[in-house]
Amino acid sequence: MKNKKAILAILLLVPVPSIGVFAAMILFPNSPTGAVIFAICKLWLFAFPALWFKYAEKGKFRLSPPQKGGLFMGLVAGVLISLAIFLFYMLAGARLIDSSLIIDKIENTGLASPARYIGAAAYWILVNSILEEYVWRWFVVRQLQTLVSKVPAILCSALFFTLHHIVAMQIYLSPLAVLVCSAGIFIGGAIWSLMYIRYKSIFPGYLSHAIVDLTIFAIGASIIFGG
Repeated sequence: MKNKKAILAILLLVPVPSIGVFAAMILFPNSPTGAVIFAICKLWLFAFPALWFKYAEKGKFRLSPPQKGGLFMGLVAGVLISLAIFLFYMLAGARLIDSSLIIDKIENTGLASPARYIGAAAYWILVNSILEEYVWRWFVVRQLQTLVSKVPAILCSALFFTLHHIVAMQIYLSPLAVLVCSAGIFIGGAIWSLMYIRYKSIFPGYLSHAIVDLTIFAIGASIIFGG
């Protein structure tokens, strides 16, 4: 019964962000319909795990601070991943990324002004990253651990985490760049899943995730604003 519940929980959650991104960015771009579908999917993505935990699992919410050394390892992981991203961008970014395409797409979304870009970056770095840790690590990793052992749970959660990013990235990037960036997202997702299992908390992964997002938005700013 527990396995069946975990499978149902995964099926009810994992496709939702891809549906939202597909509707908002591909099916109904820059339209109220796409925005509404995206908002509904986003609300489901963040409300469903809590509701499932409370009513299906009969769980009790509590704050889970990281075990000793967790935040330090989150900091180290964030810095090392960011350095790898930055070095790769400096070495191969110009060949993989079409800057004019990215600028054009960003202008269509209304984020081409520095103030709006900074606002969006602040949301993704400070808010969205912890929400993703809550969804993909706290909820999805736990469900997977009832079905499979640690390593498959880490790999599957990283794959699920990567899927909706692929849908979004193909709007902005070439197929080769999508493949490379997807590999990076998968590795990041696997590291953060491992950290959740190791430290029994989402906060080390959140710290690492936020640092990585900061790096990505800084690179994006250099492409868009040329500085």
